[in-house]
Amino acid sequence: MIGIILISNFLRAQTISSAEENNLNFKTHFFEALKQKSIKNYNKAIESLEKCYEIDSLNMAVHFELSKNKLLTNNYFEAELFINKALTKEPNNIYLLQQKVAIFQEQQNFKKAIEIQKEIVEIQPKYTDKLVLLYIQNRDFKNAEELIVQIEENALSTQRIKVFKNYLDSREKLNTIKNPEEISSILSIYTEGLREKYNESKEYKILNEILNNEVKSELFEALYVDSKEALELFPAQPYLYKMNGFASNKLGKYNEAIDVLTLGIDFVIDNTILEADFYEQLSISYEALKQHKEALKYKQKAEELRNQH
Repeated sequence: MIGIILISNFLRAQTISSAEENNLNFKTHFFEALKQKSIKNYNKAIESLEKCYEIDSLNMAVHFELSKNKLLTNNYFEAELFINKALTKEPNNIYLLQQKVAIFQEQQNFKKAIEIQKEIVEIQPKYTDKLVLLYIQNRDFKNAEELIVQIEENALSTQRIKVFKNYLDSREKLNTIKNPEEISSILSIYTEGLREKYNESKEYKILNEILNNEVKSELFEALYVDSKEALELFPAQPYLYKMNGFASNKLGKYNEAIDVLTLGIDFVIDNTILEADFYEQLSISYEALKQHKEALKYKQKAEELRNQH
């Protein structure tokens, strides 16, 4: 009898010891994953999270972190797979739903992103501005404008909403401010050759060459028009927003520069150099408008990001 009790106690102690060891290993791997993610070693973070998954395959935090790291490595299928696992446990979790929006947004599947964002807005109306942004990204300008009207009627407008409204207004005015013949007359033969190729193919790579050549040639009016028109075709390319903001600053359109730069920075993902460029241009805009405090804030943000390299 005593022997049976001793064996039972021994087995129970082994079970407790094993559980404690698993718990310790889980925590070690999980914190290692967070550490690796913070220094942008996403694949190593995934390796640590997969070890956590082996220990506890039902852990929502592991699913969430795996989804985030899979997205950062452009593995969209698995990013969605893991966020869906997490959402089965907490279907109304705002942070999980926002991650799913980010997955669709990164793939430029704005229609699906919009549907998820609508769910988020039902839970927390303060995220309506993101829904406006997604409509703009999907080139659904009518719904974006209608939603802005609703927001203003409910006295829920924010600075970000004002930026979106200004962007939509300036888009409507584009045809009245461009003069293709005048702009074409001052472009170089090289740029005109590129323009012909671009008009035939609409390739983003060729467009970049055109814009870069316009910067070198200081053809800021052409740069302003071409980058603005390009945003109609490539509304999710942050580089185009930066170029349009840069051109707007050069032409003294500082408020317009602020609007387009504030809108475009939402598209910058995991690119601190490009993000710093946005902040630098915002600093220039605010400085020109004598808003020195804002100018300094964005200048410091740009410097902080550049100092990371």
